[in-house]
Amino acid sequence: MKTVEIIGYKRANLGKTEAKRLREEGMVPCVVYGGDHQIHFYAPMILFRDLVYTDEAHFALLTIEGEPEPFEAIIQDVQFHPVSEIIMHADFLQLFRGTPIKMNIPVHPVGTAPGIQQGGKLIRKVKYLQIKALPKNMPEYIEVDVSKLGLGKSIKVGELEVGEYEILNSPLVTLAGIEVPRALRGKDAEDEEGEEEEGEEGATEGAEGGDAPAAEESSES
Repeated sequence: MKTVEIIGYKRANLGKTEAKRLREEGMVPCVVYGGDHQIHFYAPMILFRDLVYTDEAHFALLTIEGEPEPFEAIIQDVQFHPVSEIIMHADFLQLFRGTPIKMNIPVHPVGTAPGIQQGGKLIRKVKYLQIKALPKNMPEYIEVDVSKLGLGKSIKVGELEVGEYEILNSPLVTLAGIEVPRALRGKDAEDEEGEEEEGEEGATEGAEGGDAPAAEESSES
């Protein structure tokens, strides 16, 4: 997995006023925990572009002023502004290479589904899967092969091939499916009605044909 470097500076004050000032200056208030002690720091918001606004998962290398060594970490939680969507706060969890970690990993559909060529639409039900693995085995994304999905078909978590990691989501969770368009659903319904009408007409004709010989025998007697 790729690593994004975040250069940070320790925070002297932890109040809301100070946090607001940092955001106005283009900084993100942050905290890293999971090690010997928590460290509150701030970092330029622009450095988070390749870590947060991406469809692949990354590790973070936290180089914090005053600390003797950088920290390897994963981003554990990000709070966004409800309107502007700028980053309000970021939580990091320090990682250790020999200890399993949990991460939300993006799902990437791959392949061309036959159902799309038939007029259907690919619907992604899940954008992330929770994965547990050692850092060295953590994937940047999970590929979901949709090349065999026809109209109305879907693929579930339990159908994925698992590597050297564990998927924590339920095997019954639907990842993606091919939605049948309303126009095609209406056409299918008309086709079914037509088949039913043909079947009823055939049954009626068969019944009428069966009564004829009985009438002839009756007239001869």
